[in-house]
Amino acid sequence: MSQSSAQYYAFIEEILKCRKVWAIKDEQGFPSTTNINGQTSIPFWSLKSRAEKVIKNVPTFSNFQPHEISLEDFINRWLNGLEKDSLYVGVNWSGKRATGYDIKPNEVLERIRYEQSKK
Repeated sequence: MSQSSAQYYAFIEEILKCRKVWAIKDEQGFPSTTNINGQTSIPFWSLKSRAEKVIKNVPTFSNFQPHEISLEDFINRWLNGLEKDSLYVGVNWSGKRATGYDIKPNEVLERIRYEQSKK
């Protein structure tokens, strides 16, 4: 399993356990980035500490603050809005360049629903 796929599985597991999702935000709003495949993503983290680590270690994000989103809002508002806007979900980006998986919102929702159905 790659580091990125491990981060994705940790993301799903941790947001279901904590019932929260974390984004980062500054005065202009939430950051987005476009990858080499032309996919524009907004990053999200499963733990506040993960978001804080990226803020600390990635100069581009140094002026951002963690922003808490309830799991319910993430599922009902964010994922629907991202899908509508053709944006991807960046999950648990990490490292000096804040890299990781970029996944379609409907795929994240399907995985959440699948994991919830197992409980």
